[in-house]
This record gives sequence, C-alpha cells and structure tokens, in this order.
Amino acid sequence: MKQLLGGILLAVGILIAGASGLCSLWILFSPGSAGGAQFSILPLVLLIGGLPCALGVVLAFGGRTLIRRAREERGNADDIADTFQ
Repeated sequence: MKQLLGGILLAVGILIAGASGLCSLWILFSPGSAGGAQFSILPLVLLIGGLPCALGVVLAFGGRTLIRRAREERGNADDIADTFQ
C-alpha cells in the first residue's frame, strides 16, 4: 500500500512541478516582454509559479521516499521469512 501511495505522490508531484515550472518559464521568457524588462517580472513569477513548483518537488521526493521504505520493509520481511523456514 505504501508503494502505491508513493507512486501516486511521485506522479502528481512530477506533474505539478513540471507544469508550473514550464508555465513560469513561458511567462518569464514570453516574446511579449521588451528587452531586459522580462527580468523585472521575476519576483512575481517566483511567487506565483515557484510555490506550486516547490510543492510538486516536495511531493515527488516524499513519494520516492515512501517507495524506498516500502521496498526496504518488503526486503526485510523476506529475510525474516527465510529465517524461519
């Protein structure tokens, strides 16, 4: 069950981080801004796009951690089962 939840968290985290990161980059480097004025919008882009991106990264790493723990627990359970055979 942990492995399933970890996989779901990993997938959702990658989707959130990827979508918000790509949108933030699109807004930052959109062809509508003139010359060096595109970096004047950087704080706004980081505030609006950076928070969901950070949340997505946290979800992805949390999902990866859950998957690894589930694999370790399953491996330890197999070792204990082999001991009593």
